[in-house]
Amino acid sequence: MNKFIAILIFVIIFLLSKIIFKKTKNLKIYKFKNKMQSKQTSIERIFLREEEKTFSNPDINISIRIYDNEDNLNRKSNIHRARLSKFKKSKLNGEMIFQDDEQRIYKFNNGKKVYL
Repeated sequence: MNKFIAILIFVIIFLLSKIIFKKTKNLKIYKFKNKMQSKQTSIERIFLREEEKTFSNPDINISIRIYDNEDNLNRKSNIHRARLSKFKKSKLNGEMIFQDDEQRIYKFNNGKKVYL
């Protein structure tokens, strides 16, 4: 009788642990699925792809406007600086800006170098 009760308790504990483990596993999958399907995540992925495309091509114009917020300004200026250091050129507000070997920044104005 004692063996039967011990085996029965063991089976109940085993089944409960399986059910609890399955629920936590499903809960993690459910959270992951919701995160990947949310609109916010989709928007973030679009911005990341756009930012990567802008970073990898120095000929794409980065326009900095008066009404840009601080985070946007920081992001754009960081992309501009990264493109200057990687490609030695970057287009900012419609003007191509260059960086020479001595880390000086310049642009061409009527065919002449104008250091900034």
